[in-house]
Amino acid sequence: MENLKITIPNQAINKSLKAKIDTKTKPLGALGQLEKLATQIGLIQQSLSPELRAPHLFVFAADHGIAKHGVSAYPQEVTYQMVVNFLYEGAAINVFAKQNQITLKVVDAGVNHDFGNMPNLINAKIGNGTKSFLNEPAMTADECVAALKKGGELVDEIKNTGCNVIGFGEMGIGNTSSAALLMHAFTGFPLADCVGFGTGLNPAELENKFRILEAALEKNKVPEEAIEVMRTYGGFEIAMMCGAMLKAASLKMIVLVDGFIATAAYLAAYRFNANIKHYAIFCHESEEKGHKKLLEFLNATPVLKLDMRLGEGTGCALAYPILQSSVNFLNQMASFKSAHVSTH
Repeated sequence: MENLKITIPNQAINKSLKAKIDTKTKPLGALGQLEKLATQIGLIQQSLSPELRAPHLFVFAADHGIAKHGVSAYPQEVTYQMVVNFLYEGAAINVFAKQNQITLKVVDAGVNHDFGNMPNLINAKIGNGTKSFLNEPAMTADECVAALKKGGELVDEIKNTGCNVIGFGEMGIGNTSSAALLMHAFTGFPLADCVGFGTGLNPAELENKFRILEAALEKNKVPEEAIEVMRTYGGFEIAMMCGAMLKAASLKMIVLVDGFIATAAYLAAYRFNANIKHYAIFCHESEEKGHKKLLEFLNATPVLKLDMRLGEGTGCALAYPILQSSVNFLNQMASFKSAHVSTH
């Protein structure tokens, strides 16, 4: 994978941002997390008057070989069926993206289905789903590199539209299994802390899922190199998302991270280049078991906690208006001086 340069935002502007925020007509710190978001966005853009322009959201879709072993409550066909639903604007992410005027891009990263020439579907297919990591690594080295690279290329194209804020979602039956193993491999947390109910398993099915993932770990172990971890346990959509996140950060774009699977992709990106943390905003805390612990590991404060576990980038779309509010108060709210309000 190419070694992308991700620069740490120059902190010199931080003092001026703080002064601008602190002199707004409010008590110090009274806008809480909005103030932190405004500061982060100002630092990313190196501006005291930052802007959110042409917001986009990618939904990367792919299938997983491990899904054939009963780790999900839904059959594998649901991946392609939901992609079609996205294209016909029938899913939750379509509703929320439209509501907040976010351009949605649906990407076939490796769905086990031939879509033909469906309009509005980006064909970036690496293969018809990964192999089952219960038997062998999910991807070949070439497939993994191709997925990472393709994610970066897609972001390059979006950047050319004037976009400076981009959200990341996914669809892929079986991908909570992949994310759980990535989380275990990259954090060292016990596997039991990483494995959750996914799309809605019952307790017996969850136990089966855990045993299958335990067996996969026993066979493949935990590789030392980050790219080998991704190759072994990742999915095409997770690898593509990881590459896209890294590219977005290298282009100084705001990276909106969705739920558990997107955060697992971010975790891999963080292992490739820790400077990505300056550009990432974590949009919500998912109900999926491992997500809270993963956010704590990353020292990340999520914008929302709505007990959701849908994926698709829904957390990004719902958090976006809050980002707008953080930028708008910084740009539009009166200062004590301009409003002639006494400070003491």
